[in-house]
Order: sequence, then C-alpha cells, then structure tokens
Amino acid sequence: MKRLLACLAVLAASCLIASAEEVQVHGLVFEKWVRDTFFDGYKPASYTQRWDIPATENKHHGDMPVNPKAVKYGTTIDLGDALRQYEIDEPFMLIVAFWQQEGDEKRIVNIAAPEISPETWRRLWGPVTYADLLKLDELIKDQGPSVTELRKLALKMKNSPPFSESIIQLNPKIGTDGQRRLQCSLRFADFFRELVPGADSKPQAHPALFGVEYPGTIASKPRGAPPP
Repeated sequence: MKRLLACLAVLAASCLIASAEEVQVHGLVFEKWVRDTFFDGYKPASYTQRWDIPATENKHHGDMPVNPKAVKYGTTIDLGDALRQYEIDEPFMLIVAFWQQEGDEKRIVNIAAPEISPETWRRLWGPVTYADLLKLDELIKDQGPSVTELRKLALKMKNSPPFSESIIQLNPKIGTDGQRRLQCSLRFADFFRELVPGADSKPQAHPALFGVEYPGTIASKPRGAPPP
C-alpha cells in the first residue's frame, strides 16, 4: 500500500507540472514526492522562500527545515545564492536524489538525507567570511568592466584564498544579459565525504528515503534534446 501511494504521488506530480520545462520536471516531481510522502503534502507558499519545507512542517523527521534537490549522478550539487546559504545558522536537512538518464526518462539511483548542524555547515565554508562574500558579490555586480574582463577578475578572485580553501565552491554568474549572481555548490565527492561519511555513493538498485523506495522513473528528456 505504501508503494502504491508513493507511485500515485509521483504520477500526480507529473501531471501537475506538465507545463514546466522538460529539464526541470525531474526536480519538481521528486520534491513533490518528498512533500507528499513524508511531510503531509506541504505546499510552499513561494518557491523563493528560504526553506522548501519549514521546520514547522517537519513533524516526523527531526523538526528541522528541509531542502530537497535532484541532481545528475556524479555532478555538483547547486545550493543557490551564496549569501543566503552562508547566513544559515540552524540545523537543517538536505535531501539529495541523484539520477541517471535512461532514454527520455531519469531514474533515481541514490538518495541521501544528511542532517547538517551549524558547526558542520560553517566548517564547509572554511576561512571564508561573510565580508569576503560581499567583496566577491560586489565585484561581479560592477557595471564598469566588460563581461569578459569581469569574468576574468571573478575567476581570479574565486580561485584565490580564502575562497580556494573552502569546501563549498563559489560560482559567480555573469551573463551578457546583465545577470549578476553569486551562487555556490558542493562537489559530489565532498557531499558524501563531508556530510554522509560511510554511505555508499554508488548507484543503488533500490534507492530509498526514510525506508521508502522511490517509485519508477521520471519522464524528462536529456538537456538539449530536440522537441518531438
């Protein structure tokens, strides 16, 4: 019965977000499955809120805020805005599903859900301070240099101390369209080594979250696939 309900949750999610871009469907489907299966069907008020699942909605798995993500197996885990991530000062759970592409579908092959303390989170930033992040953020938003020159300056700064000594990676986004964002991420190997030591990072035949196996695959074409 539990597996049937999980399958229905995934099917419902697929229908509800059919209008989303193909390359984003897998993440939305997984996140909805997590909310429906473990967090009483919680619906976020806004997709820009700090926590996808606030602590008040996590009554069965630690009473802490939760952020679920779905990323390609073996790749970097995007964490979002660097300044907002640095500001986190409370325990939280990061649920990450790793998928592999199979034709026009994505199969979840590993799931990890570490509980992260403020001390562990701060350790991942190493010697980087909030003031350091502000300097890098100010640099990438400088409208003076050309995009090409600005990218060079940002790359040089992020590859130098203290940023080069941080486990969390800084990712300046400088677009020709005026986009200026300072994102951050965690490498696949660092995620398992630092947050789930001892866990098997290899693809699993029956990946599960809190003892519940993820049901089936997600219809989602590979990035760059031509429209039908």
